Amino acid sequence: MPPHAGLVHPEEHNWRTSNVALINSSLDHKIKHQSAASEPAWNDGVVGTTAGVFVWRVEDFEIVPWPKERFGCFYERDSYIILDSQAVGSHAIGSQGSKAEAEAEAKAEAKAEEKQLVLSHDIFFYLGARTTADEAGTAAYKTVELDEFLHGKAVQHREVQGSLSKAFTRLFPDVNILRGGVRSGFSHVDRSTTTHAHAGGRVNTLLRIFKHPGAAAAREGVLIVEVEPSWQSLDEDDVFVLERGDRVFVWQGSKSAPMERAKAAQVVSDLTRAKHVDVEVVRQEEGRSRVVLEYLGAGEEELGGRRLKCERPVDSPQSSHEEREEKKLFRLSDESGELVFELIGEGSVERSDLYGNDIFLLDDGRKIWIWEGNRASRAERSMWLRVAQRYLAQSEDRAGLAVAKVVQGSESRDFWTALEA
Repeated sequence: MPPHAGLVHPEEHNWRTSNVALINSSLDHKIKHQSAASEPAWNDGVVGTTAGVFVWRVEDFEIVPWPKERFGCFYERDSYIILDSQAVGSHAIGSQGSKAEAEAEAKAEAKAEEKQLVLSHDIFFYLGARTTADEAGTAAYKTVELDEFLHGKAVQHREVQGSLSKAFTRLFPDVNILRGGVRSGFSHVDRSTTTHAHAGGRVNTLLRIFKHPGAAAAREGVLIVEVEPSWQSLDEDDVFVLERGDRVFVWQGSKSAPMERAKAAQVVSDLTRAKHVDVEVVRQEEGRSRVVLEYLGAGEEELGGRRLKCERPVDSPQSSHEEREEKKLFRLSDESGELVFELIGEGSVERSDLYGNDIFLLDDGRKIWIWEGNRASRAERSMWLRVAQRYLAQSEDRAGLAVAKVVQGSESRDFWTALEA
């Protein structure tokens, strides 16, 4: 099924010559901006004016600030919005009048002698693997609203739990993905984070610790993912932390990296800081490591030294597709009176292939980029995410690729690099 299948062209076929043409006009943006400014989550005088990372979680259709001490921690049943504002330059604000006028202005307003930061913004809406459609829809809608609040200059990114981009993981020292979530919409969410092991009926919680698959350096993130507390979740390449009430085990896979072992030590320190807990570190090669497998339900057959391998719960769009597919450029346009999605370039793509009347989708083989022309129609602008998701759905192994949208005149360096590579 083509990505545009099932799309219905708006009934206002002559919208360009009617009052509907005010959609996306300066007046329309002003109205939307006023609506966005009423959102208390970011109408605090800080968001949009200060560099930094800001995180919100969707809770019952509302956007709720996420505590700073929990930045990098995400629940699989939830959706989040993350704003990364970075200073890209500054310009002086000063008086152009006489010296007396400058002195008077300086006394009236201290900001006249200060420098004002010029910020670039990236907005990520993050979708947990088991988030509800209500939460995902709210996150996407509020991302658009936040972009409007930032005057439409932000780069928008869609991130899904199972396939995180380096641009996202770089925002946090490490990323924690936990089971469970918050109540949202019409769905009742239980925090079913644990199961009972056969030994003593104690509750086990198992954390898997590994370097981000697409990371080239440690600074690009370590992932800590809560997994099913079963011996089948173990993998010799990684480190695992098993919490059993009053005991904590660190199981080091035979091929695990020093960085992962060091992160596990930090995780254990955090877990045991406020309570007295016995901690034991075991290496896979040691006979003592069988205790961990027994607690996780392994039988004699599994304890016989078989190789332990389990697919990682989070992959990287970059590492998953080392054989990069040929670059493709598609156009989404309703110029003909119907909304049409078509391939217009393959292999070599240039800036001149983009023009402001339409929306373009660039598939560079590892990421999907949406380029929004300044004169794109309402129908085109409203369909970009749906078209991108349907496009990716045509190939199951690419459905989790990161998606980013840029606007004509506010393109990121990464976008131009992807286009011209």
